Amino acid sequence: MPETEGSETIRLCVFDAYGTLFDVAAAARSAAAEPGAETWAARWPSLSAQWRRKQLEYTWLRAVAGAHVDFWQVTQDALDWAMEAEGLDSQGLRQRLLDLYHELSAFPEVAQVLEGLRSQGLQLAILSNGAPAMLEAAARSAGIAPLLDAILSVEDVGVFKPHPAVYGLVGNHFGTRPSEVAFVSSNGWDACAAAAFGFHAIWVNREGAPIDRLHGRPAHVLTDLTALPGLLGPLV
Repeated sequence: MPETEGSETIRLCVFDAYGTLFDVAAAARSAAAEPGAETWAARWPSLSAQWRRKQLEYTWLRAVAGAHVDFWQVTQDALDWAMEAEGLDSQGLRQRLLDLYHELSAFPEVAQVLEGLRSQGLQLAILSNGAPAMLEAAARSAGIAPLLDAILSVEDVGVFKPHPAVYGLVGNHFGTRPSEVAFVSSNGWDACAAAAFGFHAIWVNREGAPIDRLHGRPAHVLTDLTALPGLLGPLV
């Protein structure tokens, strides 16, 4: 479709990975259901939430401090903090949780939504804090790798979101203008920063949280990804 004055033509849909496509709670939930987990299984929601919170906090703090390490190191550091906070010191459990993090399941609607977007002619990509090996393993495990045109990692710029250099990776790879990109994230702060960068940002507010008061505002808010093909269809 040719672009006309006052219209937006979306060529590309870019997704955050963790929490948006992949269920970050799946590792702890799965481990808690395995034999031998009875002594701590009831605490898996708290363990998972603390692991995720620290994981994000460490990315922000390292970005501000200029002390970058890859997301796999951050993920391990955050897990160590969360396990200590929960009084868990099993190296076997630690390793099991890390192994499961490479096999995170996708949310139930993800594959169908990606297929629907591809049928509309959109290119699809991931843009994530995740290290390349992590992202590739998760995409393969979830069965969505064949649906993606690219997996873009912050490791190419050496700083975590929401630094603008991260969002710039999309145009560098695809040759798109920001206005041609739909960016989808379950992290409100990520969607706000992407909107400020100039993307058509969509926040998947899975937890019903208030919108972040930041320097950008997403164009749309969804409760999951199901409505995304219908939302973007008229803009393609």
